[in-house]
Amino acid sequence: MNMGNDVKKVKIAINGGIGFGAKLNSKQLLTISKYMDEDEELELTTFQQLYIEIPEDKKEEIIEEFQSVGLVCYPVGNFVKSLRTCNFYKGELEEGMPVAKELNQRIAGKPVPFTLKVAYTGCPIGCGEPMVSDIGIMKIREHYNLYIGGKAKGKDAEVGSLLLENLSPEELYESVEKIIALYSQTGKKRETFHKFLKRIGRDQIISYT
Repeated sequence: MNMGNDVKKVKIAINGGIGFGAKLNSKQLLTISKYMDEDEELELTTFQQLYIEIPEDKKEEIIEEFQSVGLVCYPVGNFVKSLRTCNFYKGELEEGMPVAKELNQRIAGKPVPFTLKVAYTGCPIGCGEPMVSDIGIMKIREHYNLYIGGKAKGKDAEVGSLLLENLSPEELYESVEKIIALYSQTGKKRETFHKFLKRIGRDQIISYT
């Protein structure tokens, strides 16, 4: 469909929800294509999201339509990104996917000083790349290890460090929510989580959690 050049648009992020990797079905693809011009392109982010521009005056009804076919919509900008997850399937319970879904529901879309990336992996292989994300979670047997401070890009790229280990699901949710709250409340405007962590130090994060 032709949206026209005079229609004010707003960018949103969409994906097929939290699961094993990034997947879309044919109904979802057809629904997305309804709101794109023929020569328009979709931007695929490294965090398993697609960016699409939709008419601002029809935003709510379009989001409702997306949701009706199983798409999940998120704001674009300085918010907590939806959880990045593993690409491999070993059984939903074994990989701890219900915990990943619950964590995503609690944190995705929260406003923060600068885009915050949280990644989850259900095994020590780490294919969800938790070690190079701002906050990373790795499931070890029946418990969860929490890493912070990973940075994937730039000459100062580094691997995240272990903050807490052997957490229960509830302890994990609480710890991640507290870290995000601290960053949201005390981070400077457009201060990345990596710089925020360097400024306040790990000890303050640990004492807060």
